[in-house]
Amino acid sequence: MMIGHDEQVAAFKAPFMGDRPQHSWLLVGPEGLGKALFARQAAVWLLAGCPDVPGLAVPDDDRAARLMAAGSHLDYRLVAREESSTTGKLRSEIVLPQIVRRKETVGQPLREFLQGTALLGKRRVVVVDAADDMNKNVANALLKNLEEPGEDTIFLLISHSPGRLLPTIRSRCRILRFHPLPDAQVASLLDDVDDDDDRAALISLAQGCPGRALRFAEPGIGALFDDMAALASTGAKPGAALRLAKSLAGKAGAGRYEAFLERAPAMLAQAARQQRGPALGAALADWEAASKLAADALPLNLVAEQVVFDLAMKLAAIGAR
Repeated sequence: MMIGHDEQVAAFKAPFMGDRPQHSWLLVGPEGLGKALFARQAAVWLLAGCPDVPGLAVPDDDRAARLMAAGSHLDYRLVAREESSTTGKLRSEIVLPQIVRRKETVGQPLREFLQGTALLGKRRVVVVDAADDMNKNVANALLKNLEEPGEDTIFLLISHSPGRLLPTIRSRCRILRFHPLPDAQVASLLDDVDDDDDRAALISLAQGCPGRALRFAEPGIGALFDDMAALASTGAKPGAALRLAKSLAGKAGAGRYEAFLERAPAMLAQAARQQRGPALGAALADWEAASKLAADALPLNLVAEQVVFDLAMKLAAIGAR
């Protein structure tokens, strides 16, 4: 369910309702705001013929909605990172064979999909999630289609970091900016969270991005944040850091471990803003080291217990200053 973003919905629908469609859109904003859900609902609305409905709420029994739900709409294409045929793991980027045919292409590449015409209605929709995952070669291949879009084709490109995109990609698209939601709207998605402390912690962690709150919604988040706050306020000794590290090690603590990795650098950044003089330099060094360690922890499969201990000791240094 999509919440909020009423202004973005209105801005998106207006050109189509006025019969002056914009063919390429760039949906930008922090990760976790619901841009991908917006793009999917916008695609359904477009494929359903732009019906006069509240927001983008196409009825579930509409043919376009049913086909999209079944993953079988012939006029829809999602371009996203795929699993490698050799490793079975998700690739780190969108690759060129997804756009143009190469020997390693599996299925129909986007360029061939775009050579035809809409089969079930007046329009085709292509969603790229996320455009940030395209390397330069892929971006240039896609750019050729953005420069000369078919009259029946709408592109919806999702970007969390639009500054990373080619300027020519940005210039070909109408930019639709998404902004963090009020805490009350984030809270409306957390009705299944029974513990008040967990709910408050998730709202704080979300920073207006409901996807972040849902990602970490598991019991114990509130207690974790309390433990982290205690470390930062008391300058706790290594024993407290070690106990926290042990509590987050293993599969049972996986969700809280990821939340810890998100939260610790933010706490160190906040602490650094309150420092002056020599203490500021030390605080900034801790924040930089913590940010790198937290960013590397999952991709490099670092030992969780050691990572948490190191970051917890940096939090403890806040209270010791």
